[in-house]
Amino acid sequence: MEERNESSFTGFILLGFSDRLQLELVLFVVLLIFYIFTLLGNTTIIALSYLDPRLHTPMYFFLSNLSFLDMCYTTSIVPQFLFNLSGADKSISFGGCVVQMYMSLALGGVECILLGVMAFDRYAAVCRPLHYTVIMHPRLCALMASASWITGFANSLLQTMLVFLLPRCGRSKLDHFFCEIPPFLKLACVDITVNVYASFFASVIMLFTPVSLIMFSYGRIVRAVLRIKSTAGQRKAFGTCGSHLTVVSLFFGTAMYVYYQPSSNNSQDQDKFMSLFYTVIIPMTNPLIYTLRNRDVKGAMKKALCKDSDSR
Repeated sequence: MEERNESSFTGFILLGFSDRLQLELVLFVVLLIFYIFTLLGNTTIIALSYLDPRLHTPMYFFLSNLSFLDMCYTTSIVPQFLFNLSGADKSISFGGCVVQMYMSLALGGVECILLGVMAFDRYAAVCRPLHYTVIMHPRLCALMASASWITGFANSLLQTMLVFLLPRCGRSKLDHFFCEIPPFLKLACVDITVNVYASFFASVIMLFTPVSLIMFSYGRIVRAVLRIKSTAGQRKAFGTCGSHLTVVSLFFGTAMYVYYQPSSNNSQDQDKFMSLFYTVIIPMTNPLIYTLRNRDVKGAMKKALCKDSDSR
């Protein structure tokens, strides 16, 4: 790796997996494939939700938001990581690091809130079916989606500013594959207690508030479903929630593991692989989960494919 000790260099070195050269080649190929499938899968969900009138419902409005978010989230991290994996240059500019941290943190926060909003939508669909169209009015859906985006970006702006105001005393080697807060705080050469508490408090709000809403919603859903006497009715009710619950478990499970486990040097590589999971793998699997478990999406896809074949 080219030495970066010149005083003119103000960026950072993303060490990533540079100590495992053979692994870097494998990661490059795998990540490139995953990234392509992420773009294709989420673009398909957005296109189907827009083109098929049967999918013009609150559930697919939020799902389209989630798909667009996942594409942006992955794009804020993977292209730079692929560039660093492709050669000896592991650097990222100061501005690039700021933008990457801001965007990835913002989009991750938006996803947390959006998943909570989607849980409320499922609660209204299962527990208040007769009033569903009144409760989930298009204006309310747009308001909740907008609030998710605004809150996520506002939180990220505050946290990113606090992190980059810390003096680093010339330290520029980041033991991670992208600019994320926990490893970035290790570069500071001053007491970071305030930053740690601020980051912890913000993560509690951004993670546990949506989780509380999700637990409340699914608690009410389970109670409502258990009152249904027919097995077919219970399966249908749980089927409408299965995809969302799977995505919630994967996303929040890995995010909480990375942000709340005790820090130790021995777990750094494990943290990197877990970060890969929720920044790359989950955005790719979301379209698969919603497609394979959802009859409406599969029906819309077949309809679109049939139209395409008929036009030829």
